[in-house]
Amino acid sequence: MLELIILAITGVATGFLNVMAGGGSMLSVPVMIFMGVPGTIANGTNRIAILPQNVSAVWAFWRKGFSNFKLSFSLGLCTIPGTLIGATLAARLDSAQFNTLLAVIMGFVLIIMSLPQPKTINIQALPSRNRLIAGHLLMVLIGFWGGFIHIGVGFLLMPTLNRVMQLDLITTNAHKVFIVLCYTIVALIVFASELELVWAYGIALGVGTWTGAWLAANMQVKKGIGPIKLTLNIVIVAFIIKLLFF
Repeated sequence: MLELIILAITGVATGFLNVMAGGGSMLSVPVMIFMGVPGTIANGTNRIAILPQNVSAVWAFWRKGFSNFKLSFSLGLCTIPGTLIGATLAARLDSAQFNTLLAVIMGFVLIIMSLPQPKTINIQALPSRNRLIAGHLLMVLIGFWGGFIHIGVGFLLMPTLNRVMQLDLITTNAHKVFIVLCYTIVALIVFASELELVWAYGIALGVGTWTGAWLAANMQVKKGIGPIKLTLNIVIVAFIIKLLFF
């Protein structure tokens, strides 16, 4: 019972962080491993908690008027091929190589997200045709990462939506949570068919992620992009330090 309570509390922080910026699964997955769950199974079980997190966030953004389900769904569909491949290969994960690769990615994303915000972005404007095509193509690669490990996928989605497609940060996160919801359904099916997931742990985490995601989505709409930028930069720096030195 104590373990379930700990996981629920961890889930609140995980859901909040994932919706605000990303990297929340760096809390949930290690906690499960600490509790004795093998890494591969923890990776799969984590997907159970990601589902309610993103359902909650999608609902919150929709109620606040930040949604474009047609674009979100088309982007989400493009992640599916990569997700299928990534989730299938997840059992072959090499931790040392993964940590180094992820640290490099985080540093790259930190640089991109620190560049000046384009002045032409408008919350109601749709991306140009070329930017739409580029964004959809990149979703295939992002789907692979999301299916493979998911940890840090927000740091790939945010520059794609914000910089490549030139969407503002609140709209970016509204699309991000819908896209993650799409590919997580596929990834969970793959993991559940190949591994014995710890459903009790996943559900306990999910109770927390639902709450954390709801709080984060509402805070973004109310407070604007300032908290998102601050949270994103802090989390990326902490992420890199952890991966390289711990």
